[in-house]
Amino acid sequence: MERLFKALADSTRLRILGLLLTGEVCVCNIHESLKIPQPKASRHLAYLRRAGLVETRRDGLWVHYRFANPSDPVLKAVGDAVRHALTHMDVVHRDADRLKKKNGCCLPAPAEMAGPSCCAAEPIAMHVSR
Repeated sequence: MERLFKALADSTRLRILGLLLTGEVCVCNIHESLKIPQPKASRHLAYLRRAGLVETRRDGLWVHYRFANPSDPVLKAVGDAVRHALTHMDVVHRDADRLKKKNGCCLPAPAEMAGPSCCAAEPIAMHVSR
């Protein structure tokens, strides 16, 4: 329980959780939307994962994060309360707006370019209740 509340006691981690209200988000979009270095985003995400708040999905080089769906009733109750509280935070809405403007990440590059691209043509769709 202590690890859970320590994870929630950091404003950057709360902002990351705010971005995850939209659904699954790639680490590259998290660090760009929050304007933090990618290693810092990854450290915070690892902390949230160890606390049981987020889950990951690897797709090639990219790691996508989403809210965890815990079986522990206490973790589920705290997670639900945190999700609700985040919808009322102005900074979360500003971060979500910035995420909406991102071009996308982890999508295949045009055929003439090799490797993945963080500059895809289609924006990411997301919805955050206000």
